[in-house]
Amino acid sequence: MRHLRTLGIVLLALLALSSQAQILIGQTAGFSGPVAAGVKETTEGAKLYIDAINAKSGVNGQKIELISLDDKFEPKLAAENARRLIVEQNVVALFLNRGTPHTEAIIPLLDQYGVPLIAPSTGAMVLHQPLKKHVFNVRATYQREAEKAITHLATIGMNKLAVVHVDDSFGLDGLAGAQKGLTATGLTPAVLAKFDRAKPDFSKIAPAIAQSGAQAVLMIASGSAVVDGLKALRAAGSSAQVVTLSNNASGGFIKSLGENARGVIVSQVFPHSIAYGLVKEAQDLARAKGAGEVSPAMLEGFAAAKVLVEALRRAGPKPTRERIQTALESLSKFDIGGLEVNFSPQDHTGLDFADLAIITADGRFRR
Repeated sequence: MRHLRTLGIVLLALLALSSQAQILIGQTAGFSGPVAAGVKETTEGAKLYIDAINAKSGVNGQKIELISLDDKFEPKLAAENARRLIVEQNVVALFLNRGTPHTEAIIPLLDQYGVPLIAPSTGAMVLHQPLKKHVFNVRATYQREAEKAITHLATIGMNKLAVVHVDDSFGLDGLAGAQKGLTATGLTPAVLAKFDRAKPDFSKIAPAIAQSGAQAVLMIASGSAVVDGLKALRAAGSSAQVVTLSNNASGGFIKSLGENARGVIVSQVFPHSIAYGLVKEAQDLARAKGAGEVSPAMLEGFAAAKVLVEALRRAGPKPTRERIQTALESLSKFDIGGLEVNFSPQDHTGLDFADLAIITADGRFRR
């Protein structure tokens, strides 16, 4: 009897161990705070693919567990979370964090512990050039997006443009791209203004834009700041076309805009057409789970997860931080569904796709 009881305990222990994930991946992002809507959707998209892989016995027979911590979109907390994940949880990689200054705060830890960071949800040029050894980007740069937005506006006849940006590394990076577009089109901004990230104040900026007669405003900022800025613009009497970057390409952002959503242009770093296998695969999995339409933010997470899973697969049955790093740097011409991801020891850019979408009356992104 005692033998059977002991055997039962052992079997239960083995069952518990077998049900636990064997590959730990860490994520720190603003699940609360100004970018919460986008972060939740991006993570939802990543889990859509990870759950599908886990349902098929995982990667090399091992399931993936994503350990997500909320950094409230604060760089200092992002670094603290990253340290916890690396040192205490012993994750083999970090994944899909959010924010430019936040990623910069994490990089010293990546270098200290040799941990690869896959798909930071930021298009900051500082993460591309000069090369950051442990950072692997899976999206185009903000500079590419901002430049494309400015040249598009000029192409459709808008020559009085305003540029508003948050006063941090993200805002300055986007501004550099906007300036490339302005130079290429021979334009100078009707208004160029910045605001404090911690305390956004548009009480002076909005009237200045209205008085300038600007036809369009490029807002390089997080979702809640764009919402507040757009409200201030309309209150000041400006009917300018508002354009923002892909960090705001989420369904949550559309909802937060409310009645001001229609007509806002948001740049995109992934396609939206089901002609792309990536999009069709994501939509099919979402429908199977009853998750509804796949937003651009979800698609970013989905694409990131495909890269993560392929790196784990190539790293072998016992993936270590070093093996994952090596696998990523050998990831060349990897087709994620109509888009090719390319990494090498000298280039960690991954993808360079950029496009524009407009928010329609029914609250959807349309190209």
